[in-house]
Amino acid sequence: MTAKDKPIIALALDAEGELSDRQAAYFSTCREKLGFVPNVLQAYAFSPAKLQAFADMYNDLMLADCGLSKLEREMIAVVVSSVNHCYYCLVAHGAAVRQLSGNPELGEQMVMNYRTADLSERQRAMLDFAWHLTKAPETIDESHRQTLRDAGFGDRDIWDIASVVGFFNMSNRIAAASDMQPNAEYHSTAR
Repeated sequence: MTAKDKPIIALALDAEGELSDRQAAYFSTCREKLGFVPNVLQAYAFSPAKLQAFADMYNDLMLADCGLSKLEREMIAVVVSSVNHCYYCLVAHGAAVRQLSGNPELGEQMVMNYRTADLSERQRAMLDFAWHLTKAPETIDESHRQTLRDAGFGDRDIWDIASVVGFFNMSNRIAAASDMQPNAEYHSTAR
């Protein structure tokens, strides 16, 4: 089998030894904090430049200080991934919702149908916007943004919500295209 015949994940696993010192340290931190390196990072390892761009964007959107809590950002990831039927992200980010919320039921509700969950008005508005922006982006208008403002979000928050939605729509498509599978560890997280 030639390199061009290998699945993307296999190419990535072959390339891990070629990581920069910064990326090797990032993988080491993942192993230390999570006990494993998420397969999404392994998938990007075939290209150190793409891995760095992905990791920088993810860390900025999902971990940096902003008006959205980490739980809210994970909830957005799950709703987008639910619309797109992204198995990888539903498993990985459903686990994050369970862990951050301390509520295994919420994680499952988010994966299956966020509308069944007991959510605040703010969370419901945010997730309705995320769902709509994913399902029918061409129909988003000022009324959608105003609904978010009425729920307490500022314009910067709306930008952040839209950025997380956009990132996970891209990630869902990459996961589907590459047949990316979630790490087995996610299935038992926070149960």
